[in-house]
Amino acid sequence: MKREATLIAGDGIGPEITKATLEVLEALGHDFDWDEQYGGMAAVDTGGTPLPNATVDSIRRTRLCLKGPLTTPVGGGYRSVNVALRQEFDLYANVRPAKTIVPGGRYTNVDLVIIRENTEGLYVGLDHTFKLGGDRRALAQAMSIVTREGSERVARYAFEYAKAHGRKKVTIVHKANILKATSGLFLETARHVAKSYEGVIAVEDKIVDNTAMQLVMKPEQFDVIVTTNLFGDILSDLAAGLVGGLGLAPGANIGTHAAIFEPVHGSAPDIAGQGIANPGAQLLAAAMMLDHVGELAAGNRLRRAVEAAIVEDNVRTPDLGGHATTAECARAVARRCRS
Repeated sequence: MKREATLIAGDGIGPEITKATLEVLEALGHDFDWDEQYGGMAAVDTGGTPLPNATVDSIRRTRLCLKGPLTTPVGGGYRSVNVALRQEFDLYANVRPAKTIVPGGRYTNVDLVIIRENTEGLYVGLDHTFKLGGDRRALAQAMSIVTREGSERVARYAFEYAKAHGRKKVTIVHKANILKATSGLFLETARHVAKSYEGVIAVEDKIVDNTAMQLVMKPEQFDVIVTTNLFGDILSDLAAGLVGGLGLAPGANIGTHAAIFEPVHGSAPDIAGQGIANPGAQLLAAAMMLDHVGELAAGNRLRRAVEAAIVEDNVRTPDLGGHATTAECARAVARRCRS
């Protein structure tokens, strides 16, 4: 029987790259029993809300979701659908691999994974302005929330991920030299978790600003990075830049009761409908989804097929310096999956 999963095609280029991904998964022989739902502007157009109850109920039932990029409507009190999903399902670990695929760039041997705490830190939304004198917005304050429980579970996830995927080292990234309470608690807790993996996974810790510099100077020194919400958000985009941008950047949002896989780029409405969108990030997100359900061999086959289509077959969309269409990329990866 096929594993049931929720499918959200998304907005902009979402339907195009999702169609390509489904074709490749079928060629791979590891398709899912999809429950198709709506999110983002597509959901607003059909039901008046960017996150319908039917979509939430579907993910709650299947506990597994592949989604395309979603557009959060401007105004009207709408909040980010991605943030809402993370909070609704307590998706505490954001996983962002960055690996060199396209040859000829500045970096040739980047292969790292950033695991970001996904529910705490400055992104909890405790962000306020205050009136002073006649200025209603004279003072702004944001509160960062870091808990021992939240820090422990994401740190343990990072070490377990490293062990399951044959990684050798975890780097704990922090700013405990300045943010002694919040970042200090994260560092203390992650170090405590690391003791359970002595002799199995090496561990180090680095201050976040030094980490940013080291990522640019010598990215090959990193294997798995675990860090807090804001730092992870910034560093994961930096890492994507090292390997050519967001076109080949997949992401996973992992919780105890659900997991959502997605390309991390936006909906790119400027090229929607032109058939030139790069499906690579969505395909690599599907590979992560296969890993998550225990189909590690299939996930690796899909990753190898994506790399072979780009590197050996030279089938590349315009963002990668080529002229291939989305459909041509899908066919090239599908052929590799069958071979």
